[in-house]
Amino acid sequence: MELPRRTFLQCAGATAATPAFSRIATAQTYPARPITMIVPYPPGGPTDVLARVLAEHMRSSLGQPMIIENVGGAEGSIGVTRAARARSDGYTIDLGAKSTHVLNSAFYSLPYDVLNAFAPITPLAATAQILFAGNTIPAKNLHELIVWLKANPNMASVGIGATVSHLVAVLFQRETGTQFTMVPYRTANVAMQDLVAGQIDLVFTTPDRLALMRAGSTKAFAVTNDTRLALVPDIPTFVEKGLPALSFSLWFGLFAPVGTPRDIIDKLNRAAVQALADQTVRSRLIQLGMEIFPREQQTPEALDALQKADAEKWWPIIKAANIKRE
Repeated sequence: MELPRRTFLQCAGATAATPAFSRIATAQTYPARPITMIVPYPPGGPTDVLARVLAEHMRSSLGQPMIIENVGGAEGSIGVTRAARARSDGYTIDLGAKSTHVLNSAFYSLPYDVLNAFAPITPLAATAQILFAGNTIPAKNLHELIVWLKANPNMASVGIGATVSHLVAVLFQRETGTQFTMVPYRTANVAMQDLVAGQIDLVFTTPDRLALMRAGSTKAFAVTNDTRLALVPDIPTFVEKGLPALSFSLWFGLFAPVGTPRDIIDKLNRAAVQALADQTVRSRLIQLGMEIFPREQQTPEALDALQKADAEKWWPIIKAANIKRE
């Protein structure tokens, strides 16, 4: 049976509009159920703590629970792969970092495109790497440490875990003309335990391990931040010590699978921004040695620009340095 032309066009128009209408309706009612936030690392680390602090306050804004799912392995790429393959409906997001959403792509063959598989939501906070040493190292400052390392090539060992600590350790060797043995570790916590026990001599890791320095169990020589950390203002930066190539910050951000409707991205962004403005959240992140991005930078566009700029900067550096990860 043939339909009259007007009836046919009305039906065709309604059919074509259905997907768009469905997306709009979904965005308007979102979220109608709990949201899963994938953390691509095991529980207990700074990324996990950041996610849990953030999720608790985002729950209040969104009116739905935020379920943390720790999916560790392969330096974060297993969890990020799961996030990349999730439905683009806003019910699965991931808390990624510069390591998972930029650096890993230079070290590994990944089943996703870090720059195109995700819709950025917002940058959250950034932290630095600190060079810690065991008390068996005789040096009292960074200059003395470099002198000692040059006088004792391959005598020292540095514990390396994730891509970040490996990259910074390689850059440190290159910029200072020093040599030391790199010892792989599954987690920074285990590396720090061996540092205290005298099994290794150096570790590059995040400021949340400063308690060991305050207890007198380790020394801290310098931070990779451009400016001194408010948490430990007495520790100098590599930049001020004449090593600008060791200017390095590790940022964290929220991502959704590519194709997630912009209205949903905006709702998630508003919830995250409100959480970051909460004084309890801010105080907890400061305790972790994290610095929250300024309000004007807490946008999807800012995270997109940050990710692309870091890829443009660090991928050639990693390639030129011929840094390999097993």
